[in-house]
Amino acid sequence: MVVSILLLLLGLVLLVKGADWLVDGASVLAKKKNVSDLAIGLTIVAFGTSAPELVVNAVAASGNYPDIVFGNVIGSNNFNLFIILGISGLIIPLSVQSSTVWKEIPFSLVAAIGLFFLANAYLFSGNPLLSRWDGVILLVCFVAFLYYVATQLKSDPQAEQVEVKDYSNQKIWMLILVGLAGLVGGGKLVVDNAVSMAQSLGVSEKIIGLTIVAAGTSLPELATSVVAAIRKNADIAIGNIVGSNIFNLLLILGVSSVIRPLEFNISFNTDLYILGAGTVFLFVAMFTGKRYRLDRWEALMLLTTYLLYTGYLVGLEN
Repeated sequence: MVVSILLLLLGLVLLVKGADWLVDGASVLAKKKNVSDLAIGLTIVAFGTSAPELVVNAVAASGNYPDIVFGNVIGSNNFNLFIILGISGLIIPLSVQSSTVWKEIPFSLVAAIGLFFLANAYLFSGNPLLSRWDGVILLVCFVAFLYYVATQLKSDPQAEQVEVKDYSNQKIWMLILVGLAGLVGGGKLVVDNAVSMAQSLGVSEKIIGLTIVAAGTSLPELATSVVAAIRKNADIAIGNIVGSNIFNLLLILGVSSVIRPLEFNISFNTDLYILGAGTVFLFVAMFTGKRYRLDRWEALMLLTTYLLYTGYLVGLEN
């Protein structure tokens, strides 16, 4: 048990550092090949914070652990929304642009509702499933979202700036290869030891996926949003979370279900209800108090709700 915990923690470290190294190397390589800041930001940098979830889910889907797949994505989204925004909003009230309120937040809600209907479409046949075709639908929606983000960035030249370091070709390829190795090795360690822990503790893979794995793979988002809040950059703090949630639902579950059709445990519906309710709360919070701002008391409500719900989930297992 202790060994499983240590190996899982090692896997999480490898995932986070692997994503960091890969993004560093790939960004410099792209810049040297005269790829635009916009393209780098939309692809390599955006992929970086979602890489841990993507790799874990690809490994879990390949190994036929659907509860880890859904638990990681839905759990990560709830962790992002309730814990990371809760902590960031306690540091500083988070004011955002109107486009985030009227477009990105509703888009993330639509993505969650879309997943709910796709995953439950086969319910009446007695076999809830996220099929390969469902995965294709999610990926098409993801491409549409990327197109929207690209048009937004083109209209805001300041948003296109991506900080890229200057490395030698040898260091670039070392970072890329070591980063990829870290992601693959870390993902394997996380999935294998999460399953082992679930078996040792006598709890379901769903609970492990929703809590430990989800929190661990959300570390890049946590670091990004908390640092942004400390630096009083609220747009990045909220935009990072909303964007990551959309990436998780559309890209990561899309890729996962294309790899292997995923049996859907309908108990995840409750977690989707929580995610939907939290997203609606975030939208409504933009109009209470100061317009387009998440106030500290609202951030505290998000944080408290997550802690109570997680306690309830763990209590059900005991």
